Amino acid sequence: QQPPIDRRQGQPLKVNDVGLARNPAVAQHVGNVLGEADRAPRARSAGGMAIEELATAIAVCWWQLGVAKRARQKLDVEAARRERSAQRVVVGRRVGRWVDNVNPHRPDNTRVTVEISYCVCNTEGRSMLLRSIAALGAERELVQFETEVLVLDNGSDDGSADAVRALGGDIQLIEIAERRSKAVNDSELMERSQGRYCLLLNEDSELLPGASVALRAALEADPRAACAVAVLRRPDGPVQPSAWRFPGVRTALAQALFLHRWLVVQSKGSTVRRVDWGQSAALLVRRQAAEEVGWMDSAFFVYSDEVDFQKRLADAGWHALYVPQAVAVHHEQLSTDVVPERRIVELARGRDRYMRKHHGLVAAFAVRGLIAWSYLVRMLAALVLPGHDWRRYRRDVTATLWPSRGEGLREAAAARNERAQRPG
Repeated sequence: QQPPIDRRQGQPLKVNDVGLARNPAVAQHVGNVLGEADRAPRARSAGGMAIEELATAIAVCWWQLGVAKRARQKLDVEAARRERSAQRVVVGRRVGRWVDNVNPHRPDNTRVTVEISYCVCNTEGRSMLLRSIAALGAERELVQFETEVLVLDNGSDDGSADAVRALGGDIQLIEIAERRSKAVNDSELMERSQGRYCLLLNEDSELLPGASVALRAALEADPRAACAVAVLRRPDGPVQPSAWRFPGVRTALAQALFLHRWLVVQSKGSTVRRVDWGQSAALLVRRQAAEEVGWMDSAFFVYSDEVDFQKRLADAGWHALYVPQAVAVHHEQLSTDVVPERRIVELARGRDRYMRKHHGLVAAFAVRGLIAWSYLVRMLAALVLPGHDWRRYRRDVTATLWPSRGEGLREAAAARNERAQRPG
């Protein structure tokens, strides 16, 4: 907690540079009010700008925009998380308020706790990303607590980052030059966030009004709940599953017997209920719990990363909730690709990695056989049923039995990164 500053009213608040390796910046009171100097022993004074001058510089010609964005231009948007907290103190009591609310010497000029950090990970999804951000803007107008928006662009080549920049406002854009795994990206978003809760969203997820309020209320009412998942609705209306039992031999047997809709899917009912794990397309995470288990496992590239994450949370004594009052439209970008080969391979890899990590090699081989059988039956049915591609199910069979064969999304990302590094 920041120490009170009322006893030093009237003293100038300065913005001084801190001599660390990664260009951090920190707000520092002459009387060491903020206490940041104690946490940065190598700090050196750089004769910073007084806060009154900073506020004036922000206000000139920018009266229609939020304080936070302009202040970051004066400070350092790439500062470490601790220094970014100090930046929030500099720009006022409430991120996103207007310039005329800046008063560095008000007794209550303390950092307000952010409740929800909206964390959006985007890969080549410019149009859907903009729709997702627009939905977040409408949601933020409704909520009665502090929020922030972080958008991580995962090496997109479709102009996504430029489109986000053009929106302005207080969106925190994180640009990644090289394409990385979703587990790494979601972990970075949560680590960088300031919120008590992190709402993980895909670029193809649109929150419906009140969704984040309902998810937060569910976690507030259950102190040992680490995650809360929303209802996922397709663009044409039908609801799709969003919560399941943890994978294992028994769930694979249920799938092989085509009983998974009744025995495995848990996103059912009209009241909040405990579930094993929820899909990260719209998943509210208690940041404290995520930090406790070490965020997400970077060994998972995409698929099964959130399953492993919530399994480790469960092993640590936490649990997940399904919240039917929260709804998000899910466009399923990862499921509707016209060339699903790499996605099929990556899905099989993630499932097999999870089984070997949590259940051992014997169980992993058993699950391979059971899941492959279910795909084989579908393949045979597709030979006679119209509108089904038997070749796709055949690839599901081979990828499930031999998950190490073929090229998945990891290889596609590596190839893209190599092309991006070539001169010209």
